[in-house]
Amino acid sequence: QVQLVESGGGLVQPGGSLRLSCAASGSIFRINAMGWYRQAPGKERELVARITITSADNTMYVDSVKGRFTISKDNAKNTVSLQMSGLKPEDTAVYYCNAQIRTNYRPLSVGDYWGQGTQVTVSS
Repeated sequence: QVQLVESGGGLVQPGGSLRLSCAASGSIFRINAMGWYRQAPGKERELVARITITSADNTMYVDSVKGRFTISKDNAKNTVSLQMSGLKPEDTAVYYCNAQIRTNYRPLSVGDYWGQGTQVTVSS
């Protein structure tokens, strides 16, 4: 019903930048929020950044990325992006796109959807 497709991961040196993008498609009635999680080897998945899909553009970031990462959205294209700057080795992880979506089949219910993940490696 709904697909999230991520792009933009890769290998970057410390201090470098990467931009991740996620496009939602399918039977979408309304997107409530989109965000990025990450999971490093041996660690739990953590929320990195989140943005609500409303005119208010409410955003939140985990403390470790504040001032370095910026989340943005394109409502018309159902996409969310994560601009990552000043990357550190500890940012190395698989990054997952997440979205809370009301589908055309169940417009009164909010479903939780995930992308397949994209690897980000920060290393010299």
